[in-house]
This record gives sequence, structure tokens and C-alpha cells, in this order.
Amino acid sequence: MERLERDAPFPTKMQGRWTDVEDSDSELIVQGIEIICFGETISYDYKLVDVVDGALTVSLKIDNQTAEDAFQRANITELVITPEGDFHAYNVKFASQFERAVG
Repeated sequence: MERLERDAPFPTKMQGRWTDVEDSDSELIVQGIEIICFGETISYDYKLVDVVDGALTVSLKIDNQTAEDAFQRANITELVITPEGDFHAYNVKFASQFERAVG
């Protein structure tokens, strides 16, 4: 697992505009170091990047351990691209699958 600070970009495979497969009005945008989901920019301090069984995983983290629980509930905390190319984003309260936006 590799720790990347806030100023390191997200992996190339995750970059771009994605739409929720169940709600095409819901977007996830990964642009450089920024991630915007459902219209909100996610505030995080660093990310952990790993490849497990062919799945590319990025975990968003904060340095403030006392605020960790609230962060886990309020933000996307995990991004995964499966070996089959499916893109998922989730936290402790929800999970969504995204596909590349057309156009």
C-alpha cells in the first residue's frame, strides 16, 4: 500500500467524469488531486493506493483521528476499479457503481 499526500494526483485509470449507473444525474469527477461527488468536493488529507487481486483501490484519509468517524460517514472514503473495469465508490453508509460519462 502506498501513501500519497493530497498534492499527488489520483491514478490515471480513475481520472475523468463518471455517472452513477442507477442515477445518471449523479456524477463523480476525478480531476488531478480533486474528487467531486454528488456536487461536493471531498476534503481529505492523504490517500492510500493499493492493488489487491487486480483491483485498484484508493482510500481517502484524514490526519485528525478524532474526526475520523464523522469523515467516514460524510464522505466517499473508498474508490475501487475492479479487474473487469467496474468503478465503485463507497463509505460506511452507501455504495455506488459508476461508468464513464458519455459526451
